[in-house]
Amino acid sequence: MTVENFAAIPLVDLGPLFDPTEQGLDQLAAEIGRVYSTVGFGYIVNHGIDPALVEGVFAASARFHALSHQEKMRLEINEHHRGFIPLNTSTDTTTKLENVSKPNQSESFMMMHQRAADDPDVQAGLFLAGPNQWPAGLPGFREAVTAYHDALAELGHKLVGVIAKALNSAAGDLEPFFARPTTFLRLLYYPPQPPQSPDDLYGSAPHTDYGFITILAQDQVGGLQVRNRSGQWIDAPFIPGAFVVNVGDMLHRWSNGYFISTPHRVINRSGRARYSCPFFYDPHINTTIAPLPGCVAADTSARFEPLVYGDFLRAELMANHDQHQARAAK
Repeated sequence: MTVENFAAIPLVDLGPLFDPTEQGLDQLAAEIGRVYSTVGFGYIVNHGIDPALVEGVFAASARFHALSHQEKMRLEINEHHRGFIPLNTSTDTTTKLENVSKPNQSESFMMMHQRAADDPDVQAGLFLAGPNQWPAGLPGFREAVTAYHDALAELGHKLVGVIAKALNSAAGDLEPFFARPTTFLRLLYYPPQPPQSPDDLYGSAPHTDYGFITILAQDQVGGLQVRNRSGQWIDAPFIPGAFVVNVGDMLHRWSNGYFISTPHRVINRSGRARYSCPFFYDPHINTTIAPLPGCVAADTSARFEPLVYGDFLRAELMANHDQHQARAAK
């Protein structure tokens, strides 16, 4: 398999994370290195997440999206990027993959890491430090969504150490930046697009993810596609019991370009509604991202200048979401 011509998304067995031996972790790190340096996407199995949690978050998502538009708009996304993102209000204007002018054909509910009023980040007024918004009249919704979020955050933390190992680095080179991670759980709903819709109208336009890793649960409808270096769009269909995990831009930079932040998109011409639940596991907002020493060979130089994750993220969210632009204009 090469970067140029992969034709399918590979499978990664995370079993060694939960019954760790030095040999098993070495083998897993080598496999993660192979998959994410050539494809940038993989299906993970034996990940330890209870299927009931996955069923619960999809049921919660369906209940939320069944609410009236008026009810959902009471939770329209706030300055902390939490709440409801309506249809036709998010456009991937910052993508370098295509000249995107049409908004994404999706709506979503966004929740993030919870921060209490006396939390140091809230007290300091850090970007995105604030409370979640929750719908009224949906008993059990908050509990199901939070339980899923917390389980995925624990899995994300387990992956940090083995990713560092795959990058010829010590776990301690990355783990401090995830002591207080930035996390997003997005409950996405894609209405079916008409078969005759224009080619440049997407459920999600071609893009790469902003952060460290994305752990995606998707339904059986399909529509996710991943682009290889030859420019071909490869389907990433539903596999029972598996998550799709991909590299984001910050891990690409940390790895000095070794791990690939692979372009992907969603087109839903199935004639059915599509639901997916991406979970984004990212470092603390104040983290400075620079290539890890283990990823910069003695005879080469770092490919990327250091940047602060929060500064990068703020620019992306401001450019791509109507609600943040409207607040900035006031």
